[in-house]
Amino acid sequence: MNRLRLSALILLVGLWAWTPALAQRYDGHHGFWDSGWGWGHMLIGAAAMILFWAVVIALVILLVRWLGGAGGDSPAGRSRPAPLDILKERYARGEIDRDEYEQRRRDLEG
Repeated sequence: MNRLRLSALILLVGLWAWTPALAQRYDGHHGFWDSGWGWGHMLIGAAAMILFWAVVIALVILLVRWLGGAGGDSPAGRSRPAPLDILKERYARGEIDRDEYEQRRRDLEG
């Protein structure tokens, strides 16, 4: 996981963990977060719910990409032909002659 994704994940989890503190009333009077009708609590609750589900969905997407090997820098999804197969194809196309083919095959088989 690259640094940008990890930083974003830490930021989102930190904000999500901080929202209950914002929803508390510290001084007992109606302030910005509580207008008497509970709008502040509703806004913080809605934001926390959206943030929670965004983090859950992001984690599921990252998990699926990691398990599936769909990352751009991961060679797990790509299969590479074996060196001997490449050598056989080059011989079949006529790129190399029989002596060179035999020499390289011996080198590869070690």
